[in-house]
This record gives sequence, C-alpha cells and structure tokens, in this order.
Amino acid sequence: MNYWKLTILLLNFNVSPYRHFKSLSRMSTGIVFHSDYLKHEAGDFHPESPDRLRSVMSFIEKSRRLDSLVKIEPERANRKWIEYVHPPHYVDIIQEAAGRAPVILDPDTHVCAASYDVALLAAGGLCRACDAVITGQATNAFCASRPPGHHAEREHAMGFCLFNHIAVAARYLQRNHGLNRVLIIDWDVHHGNGTQHLFENDPHVFYFSIHQWPHYPGTGSADQTGRGEGKGATLNVPMAAGTGDVEYIAAFTDKLVPAAHRFQPDFILVSAGFDAHRDDPLASIVVTEDGFAEMTRIVRQLARELCHDRLVSLLEGGYELDALARSVDRHLEEMESGIGNG
Repeated sequence: MNYWKLTILLLNFNVSPYRHFKSLSRMSTGIVFHSDYLKHEAGDFHPESPDRLRSVMSFIEKSRRLDSLVKIEPERANRKWIEYVHPPHYVDIIQEAAGRAPVILDPDTHVCAASYDVALLAAGGLCRACDAVITGQATNAFCASRPPGHHAEREHAMGFCLFNHIAVAARYLQRNHGLNRVLIIDWDVHHGNGTQHLFENDPHVFYFSIHQWPHYPGTGSADQTGRGEGKGATLNVPMAAGTGDVEYIAAFTDKLVPAAHRFQPDFILVSAGFDAHRDDPLASIVVTEDGFAEMTRIVRQLARELCHDRLVSLLEGGYELDALARSVDRHLEEMESGIGNG
C-alpha cells in the first residue's frame, strides 16, 4: 500500500504510522513524522497548513527517499522540558487556549483544539531524534513536524509558533545528555527572534541565522551578537531581497564555518526553513534546491569534523508546497550522502 495512503488510513483510526516499521539501525538518516502533526489547524487559507507535510511526505514517498530512512516515532514532550524554555504559566496559556479553541493569539498565530498536544509532540519528536543520534541508533535525523517554533519567545507566541522546539532540544541535550555546547543554525528566511532571545546571554549555545532583512519579524541585524556572557555567541547574517545561492553559500563558507570551528560544538541543530526558496510567497530570497543541498552538505561536514556527525534538523517555514517538498527531498539526500564513508 502507498505510504501516504497508509498514513491517512492510520490517522483515521488514530494509530501511529510507524508502529510496524523497522526498528532503528546505525549508519542511517532518521526521520520523525506522525500523522497527528496534521491535526494542528490554523484556519482556512492560513499558509501554515497541514498540506505542507502532506506535500513533503508524498514527495519523499514517491521519490523512494522514504524507503532508506529510519523511522523514529515521536512522543509528547514531558512538560518539564518545555518549562526549561517557557515558564509554566505560559505553557498553561497554550493548553488553556486549546481547551477553548479556536483562539487567535496574534494575527498570525492561531490555536485549535489539537494544537497544544501537537506542539508537545513536535517538541518531543525533536528530542527523540536527538536521542537516536546520541545513542548511535541513527547517524543524523530530520523532523518533519509542525507547527514551527523559532519565533516563539519565552512568554509569547508569534509567527505561527507556539513552543520553541529547537530551544527545547538544546536544553534537552544539555540537561538530559550532559552535552555542553550546542550550535543552532537557522536558515529560515525569517529571523528566529525567539531562539536568539532565549540564548543571547548563554555562551554555551551558539546561534547562527541567515535571513532576509529587513523583513518579519524585524530582528536579526548584524550588530546583534549576544549579551553579557553570551556576547559573541550570536551571529546574524542579514541578506537583502534578491540574494540567492551564491551569496548564501559564501556566507556559510566565510562566516559559519570559521565560527563553528571556534565554538567547537558537541551537537548541531538546524532550524531548516525552506521559505528562502525563490518560489516561496512569503519572502524575496531566491535560493534554489541546489542551494539548500549545498548548505546541508556544509553543515553535515561540520558535524562530521566537530561533533561525531551529531546533527538533527527541524522543519520550520516553507509555504510553496512543491518547492518545499523538492527542497526537503534534496536536504534529506544530502543528509544521507557520505554516511558510512568517513
């Protein structure tokens, strides 16, 4: 049976689509997905729709990419991991909003009855991917989840985001796995204001962002480099409208690579938004699938050189469905490339 048809069938019966897939194995790229990720609904005509994941999963099934990936089953994150990033009263706000849904938290960020549970499952899926890489069950991993997270501030939802999943994973790696230094690479076309603000005083989490500027949310200028003890642990590379593959790759080569070598991370997390694609309707950057593939290759090489291949990426933005699906496929192709040869 077609994978996607199976997923939809299992969704109708509230069964995980991964229950009967093969167990995790070494030297593979893992993927996190669950049919419940489709249950978060932001409203008719909202760009952050379940169709984003439908498009991605259908494409990688048809391309046969899915066959080679290790399926990692997500679990809902324990609240304590969320509360290392967001205070308990804020988590309560999101839970209570879901209980009286539909609720509009800001003009871009909507909550339905399933949103709280889906957001916990997205954060938990990212933590499970980190577990799989740390234990050697997978070499690296990609999380095909939603809603996105990098705009979520400590006490404020915005930009389609409820919880800051990448921040939760960074704290999870430090507190659950005892790692010291985490590098977060954010190539979503919109600056990850929430992630930057959560770690701007922390010298143990290095935040690199490349994004269109000036553009939503208005943060991410080059002079924002961290605060206090975290001064120098934030690196923003703002890009003008109309820039593309050449400029992005130059920024990765000339700025990210030396910064990563100076920082010497124990683990690399990627906020992998694909809305910098030239076809995306929400921005004016012109990166192609080739550009995303080369960015992935550079990051994968950094993981190999600096932190024993420990690399997990998380879907953030990307709103032109075909462009998103093609870009994710190329990202996964490059994540798999070279595994077992180094």
